[in-house]
Amino acid sequence: MDYLDKDLASIQEVRTLVRAAKAAQQRLATFSQEEVDRICAAMAKAGFEHAEQLARMAVDETTFGRVEDKTLKNQFASQAVWDAYKDVKTVGIIAERPEAGITEVGVPMGVIAGVVPSTNPTSTAIFKSIIAVKSGNAIVLSPHPGAKACTLAATRVVAEAGQAAGLPAGAIACIEHPTMEATQALMSSPDIALILATGGPGMVKAAYSSGNPAIGVGPGNGPSFIERSADIPTAVRRIIDSKTFDNGTICASEQSVVTEDIIKRDVIEQFTLQGGYFLSPQEKDAVGALLMRANGSMNPAIVGQTAVRIAEMAGISVPAGTRVLLGPETEVGHQFPYSREKLCPVLGFFSAPDWHSACELCIKILMNEGAGHSMSIHSRDEDVIREFALRKPVSRLLVNTPASLGGVGATTGLQPSLTLGCGAVGGNSSSDNIGPLNLINIRRLARGRRELSDLRAAQPALTTSSVVANPSLDTERLVRLVLAKLTGAGV
Repeated sequence: MDYLDKDLASIQEVRTLVRAAKAAQQRLATFSQEEVDRICAAMAKAGFEHAEQLARMAVDETTFGRVEDKTLKNQFASQAVWDAYKDVKTVGIIAERPEAGITEVGVPMGVIAGVVPSTNPTSTAIFKSIIAVKSGNAIVLSPHPGAKACTLAATRVVAEAGQAAGLPAGAIACIEHPTMEATQALMSSPDIALILATGGPGMVKAAYSSGNPAIGVGPGNGPSFIERSADIPTAVRRIIDSKTFDNGTICASEQSVVTEDIIKRDVIEQFTLQGGYFLSPQEKDAVGALLMRANGSMNPAIVGQTAVRIAEMAGISVPAGTRVLLGPETEVGHQFPYSREKLCPVLGFFSAPDWHSACELCIKILMNEGAGHSMSIHSRDEDVIREFALRKPVSRLLVNTPASLGGVGATTGLQPSLTLGCGAVGGNSSSDNIGPLNLINIRRLARGRRELSDLRAAQPALTTSSVVANPSLDTERLVRLVLAKLTGAGV
């Protein structure tokens, strides 16, 4: 019965944390914008200062990724995010439009439930905590069981810094004994105002099915199209830099490469020169068998590992300097692993006769998995880029940039975020790079500008002559005219 006691204890822990967070948020809701911003600045500073320490903890605990890259993600999630949002008004009067008689007031939602993935356990905890407090909310984080220690450490770093700057105790909390039952209890709690879910498809579906409002993000499976006008060496460098960043654990990173037949040989040559290894048919099968589990889900053993390590796991030998593995592919579907999301330095490699065919192939890949998320294009042809932007079922089309860093807003002008919405096509409630404005309601004060008499005076008068002058007027039209006169409505 130990497992039952553990589950019950974790559920009680959730109830205690949510109760404390609710009380803390009620106090936080009375703070001014200046007070909130002072707290968030302190949290961001602490997250930045502890970035490397937390990165090491994350790699040690999960075995995913690289310390130097997780350090950069922690720095991005703290200081870069705060720099982007520090001047954004979220509390009290946030906008006034005198010409329309409208005043907008930012209203915090309450207590946020933040689900944290094992792939980005510390940076996500820092990011969600900062945007929650910036918008006047409290937050209770649910860590992945395989990353609970580092997520808890990251939470304590920002919570303690926030409290030293005036944040009410309990406004930022993390479940210390995570279980599936605890996460479900958190998401379904009547005291939770919004769920901010980052994780696998099952977790996101559970968030949307909880009975509480949710912002969930679906899987990424972005293809990267290298068009014939592209600077091929630069395009390949960007793709490899992106796919190897933290060993491919960012969901916006490239999952496959699509190019045109006319430049295929040049693209292959550049990948080979820059550390790419093209798998033989037998090697491709061996690695492919490792990528997915029997139930069709991604094999967690390959997540965040290096290309060389994955090759070793598959029983094949590759050069010591290999950075990415590429599997030549022609098919797209659930049963073809190279056409699916792979959170590691493995890429599917496709070719098409021209950009029109490549465009359709990219759509097919996205609709197989990853619809609404992201994809990238490397091209100097603005007409082709525009056509891709008009047709692709993605929320962000990343042009001539590493997709993993471009998607989160590090190398592009997108809103900095570690939670990337996929929109309706991806089954999500938002297509935004999620930020603090997604975590507030807006109360609108609307001043009267017209009287009922003004509305009636603006309508054309109904006269007997207007009816008699038109003997062919049908009954339906006559009724509509009479009703218009009586109600002041338009016809």
